[in-house]
Amino acid sequence: MALSDQRYLRRQLKCALGEAPCDPVGRRLKSLAPLVLRGSCPQCTPEETRQIKKVLSHIQRSFPKEWSKVVQQYAGVS
Repeated sequence: MALSDQRYLRRQLKCALGEAPCDPVGRRLKSLAPLVLRGSCPQCTPEETRQIKKVLSHIQRSFPKEWSKVVQQYAGVS
């Protein structure tokens, strides 16, 4: 699965942080992740919420430095 592809994950992280262009998956993640981080994503399906939480959890464990940047950038976004 994509979570085992470190290059792919780094590319998605750079997209989320505005450091690189986004593919369709990155754009969707970038738009929905802030909502999921705040615990409410009304437009997400239950499956999307589950998948985004899984990806965010993996990033938190595997890329702690980048995770810190993601939280700083998105946790306070309204």
